[in-house]
Amino acid sequence: MSIIKDLADYDHPVSDMFQLPKSAAEWEQYKLSDEQLAHFKEFGYVSGIKLLEDWQVDLLNQELAEIMDPNHPGHHLFYEFHSNESQDPNSVLFHSLGHWRIAPGLHDVLWNPAFIMAAHQLLDNKSVRFWHDQLFCKPARHGGVVAWHQDYSYWTRTVAMQHLTCWTGLDDATTDNGCLHYIPKSHKWGLLDAPSLAGDMNGLMQYLNEDQKKEFKPTPIELKKGYATFHHPLMVHGSYENKSERSRRAFVLNVFADGTISNTDDELLAGVPSVPKGKKMEGKFFPLLYSKLD
Repeated sequence: MSIIKDLADYDHPVSDMFQLPKSAAEWEQYKLSDEQLAHFKEFGYVSGIKLLEDWQVDLLNQELAEIMDPNHPGHHLFYEFHSNESQDPNSVLFHSLGHWRIAPGLHDVLWNPAFIMAAHQLLDNKSVRFWHDQLFCKPARHGGVVAWHQDYSYWTRTVAMQHLTCWTGLDDATTDNGCLHYIPKSHKWGLLDAPSLAGDMNGLMQYLNEDQKKEFKPTPIELKKGYATFHHPLMVHGSYENKSERSRRAFVLNVFADGTISNTDDELLAGVPSVPKGKKMEGKFFPLLYSKLD
């Protein structure tokens, strides 16, 4: 079996997939507009951000097909690997964490300038540090749900809450094949309990008060492949099953503002050395992606 390098050892791009700007002026082209920033603040998300060209999507899908094989030589580098997190063979949800350590393209998307500039702006212009990645894949005809949830409800092991999620489609995402749905303005509801991610779609409802239930109006986020949506850590979101004839593949990048600290002495991610409670989240597994320009 061939030896796979742990790409976490590289805190910079390892391929020619992206070219990082060399000056503040070169970063300007990637900035979100004032209108986009206002939409995020009001509704808890901003969508339709182009992050990838078609050739980059194709490359990532090729890497994805290779690393989904449990016999891949880099399999031990995953933090989590679920061929089907739902456990129901008729409702499949492939879900993994840690693939940035295995495949060059999936590593280098962390340093996509369009991604990190948007993240910098949406984190109140703070420096951006990587938290962890995810893959969510729903096959045609048998794709399972991702239950309604808030990301930060699974992340309280890190504080303060200054996190951000970016979801990018590797297929066109539509209501037919299980696109992401948001509950607009739900980021203002405060922290709710965390349901099972691949369990009952509506498990979160038991934690809502009557006013929140009345405001629970799902908005579909349909996106062309290569386009992204960013959302607040308290945004309630989920996605329905895929019964269409098309797959729905996507990757997620989760980041936080530099200065976030560990809130536990336990392991933060499987196989990653613990960061003592109260200590800053940093090191090779949590690389700095963008440093605020003074």
